[in-house]
Amino acid sequence: MGDLLAFQYFQSPYSMTSLLTNTVPWHEGEERLQHLLRIPRGDNPTAPYLTPRAASLVQQSPLLALGTLDSQGRPWSTIWGGTAGFATPVAESLIGLQTQVDSKYDPVVQALLTGNQTDAYTGKMVSGLAIDLENRRRVKLYGRMVKGSLSDGDEGQAQVVVHIEESLGNCPKYLNKKHIVPAQPDSKLISDSPQLSPTAVELLSRADTMFVSSSHEATTMDTNIRGGPPGFIRVETNNSSGAVLVYPEYSGNRLYQTLGNLETTPVAGFAVPDFENGNVLYFTGSTEILVGKDAAAILPRSNLAVRATIAAAIFVENGLSFRGEAGDPSPYNPSVRYLVNEKHIPGTQEGSGPDALATLIKKENITPSIQRYRFRISGRNPISWSAGQYVTLSFEDELNMGYSHMRDDDPTSLNDDYVRTFTVSSYPGRDIPSDQFEITVRRHGPVTRYLSHVNERAGLEVPLKGFGGSFHVSGKSIVPYVAGGIGITPLLAQLPELDISQLRLFWSISINDLGLVHDVFQRWPQLPLSTTLFITNVELDGVDRQMWDGIESSGVQMIRRRMQAGDLDLALADVWYLCAGVALKRMVLNWLAGKNVVYEDFNY
Repeated sequence: MGDLLAFQYFQSPYSMTSLLTNTVPWHEGEERLQHLLRIPRGDNPTAPYLTPRAASLVQQSPLLALGTLDSQGRPWSTIWGGTAGFATPVAESLIGLQTQVDSKYDPVVQALLTGNQTDAYTGKMVSGLAIDLENRRRVKLYGRMVKGSLSDGDEGQAQVVVHIEESLGNCPKYLNKKHIVPAQPDSKLISDSPQLSPTAVELLSRADTMFVSSSHEATTMDTNIRGGPPGFIRVETNNSSGAVLVYPEYSGNRLYQTLGNLETTPVAGFAVPDFENGNVLYFTGSTEILVGKDAAAILPRSNLAVRATIAAAIFVENGLSFRGEAGDPSPYNPSVRYLVNEKHIPGTQEGSGPDALATLIKKENITPSIQRYRFRISGRNPISWSAGQYVTLSFEDELNMGYSHMRDDDPTSLNDDYVRTFTVSSYPGRDIPSDQFEITVRRHGPVTRYLSHVNERAGLEVPLKGFGGSFHVSGKSIVPYVAGGIGITPLLAQLPELDISQLRLFWSISINDLGLVHDVFQRWPQLPLSTTLFITNVELDGVDRQMWDGIESSGVQMIRRRMQAGDLDLALADVWYLCAGVALKRMVLNWLAGKNVVYEDFNY
């Protein structure tokens, strides 16, 4: 391990016997959070030493996220490593680290390894998270740096010895798998402004992993991971005074150690790695814990969230000594929760009262995986909506089975408030009474799976949170609309308002969903003449030939392949409409660069 770590037989002044009899008490911040969130009182499972299991995992982990405080008392985070074995136990409750680092811009390197360091057991606080993402294993560490050194060069070798005072194994719940491989850092500063650069914002839009370090009144520290679906970190504002980010705190082990620190010391340091290219965003700033209605008012469908206001940030190109090849996402990840100030997002509701209910009165199977449901509205106050809006319904009373830390047999049943938004596919008051509405949805996830099994005669009633959104299709001349699959539904609700002869519909759909095309064309026999249909996964064996022939003879233009850029005539109009899944939406937005594209997102 080098000269610095040659004293591996150093003995701790604390015997293992005395350590085993000690416990780590909750501090007042942790106790306040647990009381606020009504968590049953329990003992702190943190061990006051490096346990054998923790020592083993440290040695097997290719990455170690580290946190410390800078000279101004601000916490920072970083990630070191690339290969298992760079961190290893060297004596009782001592670990040694030896790895290549970015010595120019890494804020933890600057805080730990520049200037004079104090002696053993009185050195800088260091928190860590040894993590094996490929196998979804992690262990938290806290201690004090004993010694450290940094070799010359911009990408030098760091050697650090830390005396571990606390260790705690953590669950794999929100870890997205990554196969870690070593890489050569060649760091270049992109930005050091608290206002994030466009490249940094783009990184946050697809990041599924973030590391956060926090402290409790300069007496202890904590580093842990936050994982979720790509884009779970949302940018609320981004100006010269410092970007403001918000992210949800998903249901976990309910120890609330990070949030307990933020309760007493509301500052944190974050590191967001780009596993693909080695870029990394470091930032530190003030934090605010949002609970209950305060969380939902900013990040709908959240009961607990953190808002971070960036005071200082460092965005570095190729600053990491590793890359990560993406594997399976965590099965516990919920869908992305969007801020209320974001465009066309679930969560902004209008016009409903606390007693508003939606009663299921009719169900139709359109295809084996697509159903249409009709609901009747009841409540003290009348509720209105307009074509192109979505409805928000809560299925929590039917599906919520209460808190459980892990449920590997049904992970989507956890960390879910069962509040869902569905585009309304019916026009207000047309063909059905004005106090009724329809949704046309694909079965995907626990709510739609539950709906598909409910008998319409059972009288299912669910709270109606309201209607929202403003995806309004309009135009005095040609109106081009690109739909992917059930992305047709916002258009269906608006067809009564449109001159269908002026519509140019480009609809991409799997042959497995041909029944939806048949249903739509039966309801709107004028629509095929305005439609170009792109049919994918074409295998006519097993297809209902009568249905196929009926669609083919309807006047629609049928193309048996995926949609391509050349299929969209850019001269049709300056304003285009789009409702599609993520992949198709991304391609179409690229094809329509320079056009005004009004789009609706749907996220299951």
